Amino acid sequence: MNDKIIEIEIFGQRYRIRVKGEEDEQYIGRLTAYIDQKMRDIAEKSKSSDTLKIAVLASLNIADDYFLCRKQLDQLNEVMARMEREIDSLEDKVGSNDERYIKNQKNPS
Repeated sequence: MNDKIIEIEIFGQRYRIRVKGEEDEQYIGRLTAYIDQKMRDIAEKSKSSDTLKIAVLASLNIADDYFLCRKQLDQLNEVMARMEREIDSLEDKVGSNDERYIKNQKNPS
């Protein structure tokens, strides 16, 4: 693997991080921008200059976003599973009706 070091900036602090070859620098840039914006929003709302406090609050905010997304994904997966069961049931009914239809065509009463 081709590891490389890139420099990022979050909330005015520069960091050098190692990224694996398959990791996209643009993706890392989007992550960096997202975290930076969260921290700036929280700093503005909280009127705090304590970087650690801002980072912790941003982490809580991001964790909340993540858990809400997971909950929505779980709900969507449940809906899809129900729909798949319903489709299977309908396919079974159609299949049995097809068999009866074919049987009736061969042996009309």
